[in-house]
Amino acid sequence: MGDRDSDGSLDLNQLRTFLAVHRAGSVTAGARLVGLSQPTVTTQLQALEKRLGYRLFERLPRGVASTTAAVELAARVGGPLDALDGVTVRAEPAEPVPQPPVRLAGPAELLAVQALPALAPLIERGVRLTVTAGLSEELLAGLRAGHYDLIVSTVRPRGRALVAEPLADEEFVLVAAPQLAARIDTARLRTDGPTVLTGLPLVSYSAELPILRRYWRHVFGVRLAAEAAVVVADLRAITATIAAGAGISVLPRYLCAPELAAGTLVPLLEPDDPPINTGFLVRRPGTTSRPHIDLVHNHLRSAARAW
Repeated sequence: MGDRDSDGSLDLNQLRTFLAVHRAGSVTAGARLVGLSQPTVTTQLQALEKRLGYRLFERLPRGVASTTAAVELAARVGGPLDALDGVTVRAEPAEPVPQPPVRLAGPAELLAVQALPALAPLIERGVRLTVTAGLSEELLAGLRAGHYDLIVSTVRPRGRALVAEPLADEEFVLVAAPQLAARIDTARLRTDGPTVLTGLPLVSYSAELPILRRYWRHVFGVRLAAEAAVVVADLRAITATIAAGAGISVLPRYLCAPELAAGTLVPLLEPDDPPINTGFLVRRPGTTSRPHIDLVHNHLRSAARAW
């Protein structure tokens, strides 16, 4: 194959390979995305660099970093290549070929309580799902490397390698079981702040108290200096532990809404400006050209309006 196609344009396969490596952040992950061997990808990148006359990537201990020229090239060719791939996929004959499972990932609690129940009707339409729970930063890295098709992330990804759309806001609420809440002077809590809560056991997702500390800083304007009585990395377990009277905690309202409605948990405060965290639906550019990914993506976006 010559340096250019017969019409003098750049080789589209090389550009697709370049874009995959740019978005994935490594040659190995990029090779997986385009279905080629790593040596073939390396050869294509070297040929493209020779044609263009400049380097596209700098090697790192783990992965590669795009040069400024590569970032500019990706900005120019990304949209047209994604659009071309979408047209190619849609132009294929509509045969009843089973599609691979949609690889969805996100926080365990949000997946269990909101996302998966919302997606249940799609199973009858032939959609298959492979679902992974994890922390947002790890899942974003996996998405860049091609391990997932869609993720729900509580962190907005940096850079242009991923497309992130706001999905829903989760509001945080300070809660306790009613028998414990009856011992707390909530009027003083509103006027005097968190000193009223001193000595009460805290139940936290991690030893660093990230959600509790954020609530204290946002609502009370002070830094929380305390240790948790119970640490459990599952917000559903925290909900059950608090409802059993073990202490107080801060939870997403969607997660403890049934307990609040039933009265097995009560809010200790209802601030005018509660802490809110935005969840994002994140994908790699071009991946919604697969109809079932499209379907899951659009269904989640629609369902999230009621979350």
